[in-house]
Amino acid sequence: MKGYFLKYTLAAPLVVFRIGLGIMLFASTIRFWLKGWIEELYIKPTFYFSYYGFDFVKPLGSFTYLLFFICAVAALCVALGYKYRIAVTALFLSFTYIELMDKATYLNHYYFVSMICFLLIFLPANVSFSIDALKNKKLQVEQIPVWCIDAVKLFVCLLYVFAGIAKINSDWLLQAMPLKIWLPARNDLPVIGFIFNYTWVAYLFSWIGCIYDLCIPFLLWNKRTRIWAYILVIVFHTLTSILFPIGMFPYIMIVTACIFFDAAWHLKFINLLKSLFGTKRLLSTQQETKLEWNSLQQRFVKGIFFVFFAIQFLFPFRYIFYPGNLFWTEEGYRFSWRVMLMEKAGYAQFIVTDDSGKYITVNNNDFLTVLQEKMMSTQPDMMLQYAHHLASHYTKKGFKNPKVYAETYVALNGRLGKPMIDSKTDLAAESDSFKHKSWILLYND
Repeated sequence: MKGYFLKYTLAAPLVVFRIGLGIMLFASTIRFWLKGWIEELYIKPTFYFSYYGFDFVKPLGSFTYLLFFICAVAALCVALGYKYRIAVTALFLSFTYIELMDKATYLNHYYFVSMICFLLIFLPANVSFSIDALKNKKLQVEQIPVWCIDAVKLFVCLLYVFAGIAKINSDWLLQAMPLKIWLPARNDLPVIGFIFNYTWVAYLFSWIGCIYDLCIPFLLWNKRTRIWAYILVIVFHTLTSILFPIGMFPYIMIVTACIFFDAAWHLKFINLLKSLFGTKRLLSTQQETKLEWNSLQQRFVKGIFFVFFAIQFLFPFRYIFYPGNLFWTEEGYRFSWRVMLMEKAGYAQFIVTDDSGKYITVNNNDFLTVLQEKMMSTQPDMMLQYAHHLASHYTKKGFKNPKVYAETYVALNGRLGKPMIDSKTDLAAESDSFKHKSWILLYND
């Protein structure tokens, strides 16, 4: 193991990864802005679902545009390698703040981007083909420790493997759910749309998706199968982007997978860019130059990475400490690489009463956006947060010691709807925590 940490390789793969990720995040941020989603998701709502433990992350109103501007500029600076350490830290903080503002907008790939940016804070991704290296000749090196590149590879592998493991369940493999619901809705696609009307296609896609996630990291890591694996990555994620509205994630994964290619391949790509931009002489370095870290720096970075990967290995398994069906309760579901595994549709009606006999049936549209109501209606922790908000609101309206009850019906993966929470529970009196929420009705199926 000690010998492994003494190995060096060309920095080119990490450099190309920095450029690709920066460009993708810059484009994604601009796309978000142009489509009007900043206003729709982060300014228009009057209430936000915060993450437990991150209540201090508050909406910024019109300043949200400034936050997105900082995120876009930081992403561009990362791609250019300008003030890299400051830029990637700003990118991590701004992107993560945006992600944490409202639980209703949660997506796995937001979490992936945040964690990748965190890793890049500690990695020497600006030692070549960067403005920093151009301005500071001492920064220019050709070789960096192998583990700096392997750390990114390992994180990408974790995403795929955990996503594959999560698909080993009866709904996905034996019932072809939720693809059996989603694919027929895409039968209007030209040329291939008609095949989605056949049930066997949903089963085929389900099994291929599981096998792909479990195998693709190993196929990418193996030099003999790498090129064919990368073709699979392109086909798989391109098809995913066509079938499902999941934004830039498929394209980010296509770019990310490039890091598995040999350093020599990336060096050719960088040299091509140098030729195109006329910077070949300015950014040339000697191949034998190596990044030199002192022992304290190495121990610090290795320590952070050890803790980081320990958390990433263990965190997805926290669901085993909760009773009931994971897809139903969603306790331990987020931040565990469970990608597109279920289709839930819900209905939640809230009733507020008080000691004096006041009574009101809440119109959710008065408090929530369409997206927020849709997400809240199937997720118990969001129902609890909403109930507390209602209690606070109606206290100001003159209700004395308000109690909040909810009538809920949720359908999971095409099954008939069932009550999700105990309608006799006063949600205003329940507190949020990492403990199991006993008022969630268990799903017997």
